[in-house]
Amino acid sequence: MGKNKIIAGLLGLVGLLGASGAQAQSEAETFRGQTIRMIIGYGPGGGYDLYGRFAAEFLGQFIPGAPQIVPQNMPGAGSFVAAKYLAGPGPKDGTAMASLVQSLALDGLTGNAAGLDATKFSYIGRLTTNIDLGIARPGGALNTFEDARQREFTVGSTGGASPAVLLPTALMTYGGAKFKLIRGYQGIAETLIAVERGEVDVAGSGGLAGLLVSHPSWVMERKAPIIYQAALKRHALLPHVPTLEELALTDEGRQVMRAISSTAEIGRSIVLPPGVPPARVAVLRAAFQAMVKDPAVLAAAAKRNVMLDPATGEAMDAVVQDTTRMPKDIIDKVAALLKM
Repeated sequence: MGKNKIIAGLLGLVGLLGASGAQAQSEAETFRGQTIRMIIGYGPGGGYDLYGRFAAEFLGQFIPGAPQIVPQNMPGAGSFVAAKYLAGPGPKDGTAMASLVQSLALDGLTGNAAGLDATKFSYIGRLTTNIDLGIARPGGALNTFEDARQREFTVGSTGGASPAVLLPTALMTYGGAKFKLIRGYQGIAETLIAVERGEVDVAGSGGLAGLLVSHPSWVMERKAPIIYQAALKRHALLPHVPTLEELALTDEGRQVMRAISSTAEIGRSIVLPPGVPPARVAVLRAAFQAMVKDPAVLAAAAKRNVMLDPATGEAMDAVVQDTTRMPKDIIDKVAALLKM
């Protein structure tokens, strides 16, 4: 290759890098003076609310231009009201992000996510993995899962295809539980109040991460019976609590329970709607990773007993893609549970 061609090639490369850098700077500057809404798909007080607000409090400091991030609760149908808003009329420029149900991809496959395609959303990062739990009333008649096989107990639940519906329904179908679902609660905080008042016997699905903040003694001192956990293996803090898969009575049931439990990997993540320009997604992902590595943020999390187990947005997108490759017969069985 001649000298002139080498020089021309290098100049071209510099030009491309300069253009790329200029584009990144331009995209970053679009957030200066902006207000970003953190849409939380559940009511106040639960794990999704806790982590959505935590991200809203700190993330803006790490986004170029330091935009303000304002949390907004948008509960309904197990966070699908919020998901539909993001996919529909919500802004697609990075000024709206969300804390949504961790089973969004699985729900989309089963036809219970109002036509939403989780693969079109872009995750910017995960704050922590999350294990959903069945939480019974302290001092009540329900103390172990075996009790639920012997007599009927009421289960407080949200609506839609949320884990608070899916988990107890799966346990009725494949685990022999005698549950009666009471739907309509706006989130785990409201459901736990109902449990404490005796309105229902058990909260169908409450996240471990949120429970460690709102009711730490229920976990650390075992002051409340936790009768199941949606995890691929027993969590170190809950070695006495069976997983969904352990409670299944058939091989088919164990396959279905394992598919349901796999959503714990998404946990408490922050997601963008479909259609956000890739360069803006990249800016927000970089900011998220800077946030979860910052010493002041880590100290605040430790002080508040907020679990952090971060992962990248790219890793969460890969989990969603893996979910879409689940065997169709297993997806069909999960879908059947949500139609019961």
